[in-house]
Amino acid sequence: MNNVKVLFFSTFRDRVGEKSVEMEIPWGISVLNFKVLLGEKYPSLLDSLDFILVAVNKDYVFDEDIIPDGAEIAVFPPVSGGSDWPTIFSITNDELDLNKILEKITLPTTGASCFFTGMVRGETSRGDDHSTDHLEYEAYKPMAESKMQQVAIEIREQWSSVEGIAIIQRIGKLMPGTPTVLIACTAGHRDTGVFEAARYGIDRLKQIVPIFKKEIGPDGEEWVEGDYLPKAGE
Repeated sequence: MNNVKVLFFSTFRDRVGEKSVEMEIPWGISVLNFKVLLGEKYPSLLDSLDFILVAVNKDYVFDEDIIPDGAEIAVFPPVSGGSDWPTIFSITNDELDLNKILEKITLPTTGASCFFTGMVRGETSRGDDHSTDHLEYEAYKPMAESKMQQVAIEIREQWSSVEGIAIIQRIGKLMPGTPTVLIACTAGHRDTGVFEAARYGIDRLKQIVPIFKKEIGPDGEEWVEGDYLPKAGE
């Protein structure tokens, strides 16, 4: 077994009731499976496993990464520029549960939410008319999740009244009519920026988050490429 030290921060420290613990975990365990073990050991964290952040030896790690021997593991909720407001960002193969997502970004002060969801079109009438059998999405996941966090920070910098933010992209094979991406913002009132913030979020995701799609139809398949070139510092 691999002996590791686990550090808890922010609300997770309050839920667990400890600043740090020693744990034994299997050799070669992935970060994803470590999260599962953490949820089994601390049921109070179960509802946070979808968006929990993990750092190993002071560097962010992601679900597919392997935890090394004797690691120091830090566990904390999404960082959002010092704010305690909820932030979710995720690359997932799972269906999008809008009610569950809304619940996670709703506070007692929330009175408005704005959701944008992109969907797979079966028929496209803009530009060259064509039919689509399905889309296949893939992502450079570690960088994509980091850039999603950046988009959330940019939203908060421009709309300080926004409370909760969710940025979620599905990957894999997706059929027409299936939601592929979600941007959601909540706030105390509808006139405090939630519409504009959600629009900004999807536009920025399309610009800087490394997500790629292949369109498959009756006439063959083709990778769909954009034309935006990120600037230095983005």
